[in-house]
Amino acid sequence: MSSGIDTLCKETMIIVMATVVRYEIIYAPVVKNHMKAIERRYHSLIRQAIEGRLSFEPLVETRNRKPLKRAAMGATWEIRFGPNNRFRVFYRVDQKERRVFVLAIGEKRGNCLRIGGEEIEI
Repeated sequence: MSSGIDTLCKETMIIVMATVVRYEIIYAPVVKNHMKAIERRYHSLIRQAIEGRLSFEPLVETRNRKPLKRAAMGATWEIRFGPNNRFRVFYRVDQKERRVFVLAIGEKRGNCLRIGGEEIEI
């Protein structure tokens, strides 16, 4: 048996849920080659990070997601993740179409960033 207060709370409780529209993630064809240069054991981690972190708020700056100071490879944003933040994903966003274009995936060790097995300066 519930008290009158419990009943009142149940009757007056209103739940508002905003509809959140996901961003579509589109990979540049060259990204396949970038992934081949990264150890296979990290591939699922990379996919999960991209899908989880870029599907809903790709333009929200965080400690590990930042706009690039200079556009590189057509990308305007970078996200870092993985062991010691070693992986980098470079992307740009079309807000109107709600699309994230993943343009490059690389691995950084020390001061060296490698994309597709080649050292890149950014």
